[in-house]
Amino acid sequence: MTWPDGLPIGDGWVTTEDTTEVIFPYDGSVVARAPLGTPAHAARALEEALTAAPAMAALPSHARRAALMAAHDALAAHREEFERLLVMETGKPLVDCRVEVARTLLTLATSAEEVARLHGETVPLDLLPSGEGLVGFWTRRAIGVVVGITGFNYPLLLAAHKIAPAVAAGCPVIVKPAPATPLATLRLVHLLREGGLPPAGVQLVTGDVEVGRTLVEDRRIGAVSFTGSAAAGHAIARAAAPTKTLLELGSNAALVVAADADLEAAADAVVRGGYYASGQACIAVQRVLVEEPVREEFLALLAARVKDVAVGDPRLPETRVAPLIDPAATDRVLEWIAASGAEVVAGAVREGRAIAPTVLSGVPDGTAAWDEEIFGPVVCVRSVPGLDAAFEAVNRSRYGLHASVFTRSLATAFTAIDRIEAGGVVVNEVPGFRADNMPYGGVKDSGTGREGPRFAIEELTVTRMAIIRP
Repeated sequence: MTWPDGLPIGDGWVTTEDTTEVIFPYDGSVVARAPLGTPAHAARALEEALTAAPAMAALPSHARRAALMAAHDALAAHREEFERLLVMETGKPLVDCRVEVARTLLTLATSAEEVARLHGETVPLDLLPSGEGLVGFWTRRAIGVVVGITGFNYPLLLAAHKIAPAVAAGCPVIVKPAPATPLATLRLVHLLREGGLPPAGVQLVTGDVEVGRTLVEDRRIGAVSFTGSAAAGHAIARAAAPTKTLLELGSNAALVVAADADLEAAADAVVRGGYYASGQACIAVQRVLVEEPVREEFLALLAARVKDVAVGDPRLPETRVAPLIDPAATDRVLEWIAASGAEVVAGAVREGRAIAPTVLSGVPDGTAAWDEEIFGPVVCVRSVPGLDAAFEAVNRSRYGLHASVFTRSLATAFTAIDRIEAGGVVVNEVPGFRADNMPYGGVKDSGTGREGPRFAIEELTVTRMAIIRP
């Protein structure tokens, strides 16, 4: 696969004066040099997108669908290349990068399908006497220019969740990838621009905070869609106001183990859900609340399984935990572990450049390892006297993205669904389960709005009411 140099701005690719190194987290080697954008590039992309907005909004449904499916088919033809590229720029294990590409394909295809469902309804205006004789209907119209800002952990998938629904809705979109991981997103944008969209329908600008500020503070845009930390999301929402903001922010996902649970299955889930993507996922298992009667048995099962988690080179198919995105992230996670004052059941040490899969027991409230999003291969286990205490502990967090409960009781399952304050409650599966066609998002500091093509398209369109007196 080949692609042009520079940044995709306007109807071409703009060469930048500066470039930046993309580093392979496993050994610190340079993967490539990526174009480095500036606020001037961002300003130009905005003007181009605003100019393209009428043409994008008027693009026929068949053309929007065809462009998305063309990108889907091109990505499918190069999926192994994208998988390898994701391993190199993110440092995530190959198994996780394969999942990311598969989910990106589903997101593109589902967005293409949703183009056919973008419609409105008639309204009985004569419910009011003054409405007698009136004809009323509403349609959905593109919200305007969309700015999508993504995180480093799933750069291809997160970009697809910004770009594909925007294209389906008829909105020009400018995506800003995380500085550490721009390569796969650049290639995805290239594929989309080859699919017959208007010039400037899909653009990409790299760069620092000032580039982002230039994009989100412009009052002429229709919406900002951001995935990343809560602190950054709050700052973006303030800077963008009153523009609509969709925020997919952090979490410290909880998993509750009831006394009647299948403990083997729960322990398997904590390992699968706590260490995938080396723990760098906003719905990775971080807090585990176990009913007291089964605490010791559960911890023994968990400790035995953690020993089998393969740590090492992310290019190998058997690897499950690899180095984090950069040394600063590694240092922070180890500092949070040390400051927790908890009992170390497993890990809590460096293994090469990586952090060994870690299990902590008895982590108290008020510590970063429990209260905040650790974003590393760390699971914190705490016993609780009963399920009421477990649900209360889950809800004391300022976050609320996904949580799960393991139980054999249907009553407990429905109680959890009713009482847990989160965007998603998962029963007998990891909180990290996400099908890309479902509504996905959080409450409290975990964000606002919902992703998933159908739901994101609704967020990126506005209703227009038509009222006619024949």
